[in-house]
Amino acid sequence: MTFRASNDLSAYGRHAPRGWLAGLVGVARRCGTDWSGRRLAFALRAVGVRALAGRPLDVESLGLRMRLYPGNNVAEKNLLFTPQYFDPEERRFLADRLGTDFVFVDVGANVGGYALFAATLGGPRARILAVEPQADIFERLSFNIRQNSLTTVKALELAVADRDGEITLFVDAKNKGETSMRLVGTHGPGTSVRVPAKALRTLVEEEGFPRLDCVKLDVEGAEDLILEAFFRDAPPALWPRLLVVEDAPGRWAIDLPALIAAHGYAVALKTRTNVIYERDTAESRTHD
Repeated sequence: MTFRASNDLSAYGRHAPRGWLAGLVGVARRCGTDWSGRRLAFALRAVGVRALAGRPLDVESLGLRMRLYPGNNVAEKNLLFTPQYFDPEERRFLADRLGTDFVFVDVGANVGGYALFAATLGGPRARILAVEPQADIFERLSFNIRQNSLTTVKALELAVADRDGEITLFVDAKNKGETSMRLVGTHGPGTSVRVPAKALRTLVEEEGFPRLDCVKLDVEGAEDLILEAFFRDAPPALWPRLLVVEDAPGRWAIDLPALIAAHGYAVALKTRTNVIYERDTAESRTHD
């Protein structure tokens, strides 16, 4: 089954929020992080999503201009209505650790929340690679990159897997962020698509990266496939200093945290949804 991109690529600003919807977005974004604040924000978000009925809004989020379609993508819901809840601890950690001239690879980039945020941290010599396999989501990602003139960001439309070739993606139509190489979430019959894929090592070598400062992996349960092959095949000099991994142990076929630890990493930050691993410098010297 083939899914084609069908997004509105008209000039940014055409879908700016107006009237009561603009007010709703503003109130939702001002809600606090306590239980009552989150409950109100999520209630307002649900009203906004229903009112939009699949249409996008053009907003600034995380200091970036974005066109966001919240109807079928939780990441876009968060970026539009509740950016204050979009991985704030992870973003603070990366802002503290990355510096300016870094190499950042975002695997499962979605519409660019992490990749574009990383670009705001980096200087002109930073290199950010955003990898997204779904045609419609990739088109949204590319649109958002263009609205911010981010010359340090490159987007690639493909999947990252344990091998080069072609793979099947199982698409969750209700939440495009749940699309995976594995059957997870609410995938129904026929919701699959064949896409080109590359191993992480291949991708890094083709891009000519001399090192990796950070790799973010959010691929809905296929993180173990990617990293097991990468650590087996890539030289230690290419192992990233930081790994941001969606915490999904029930979906992995191996003990991924043990694999990561065995390659010289320790947990630097653990949140409700992600774990950030930092490579031990002494271990790095031993392997290198």
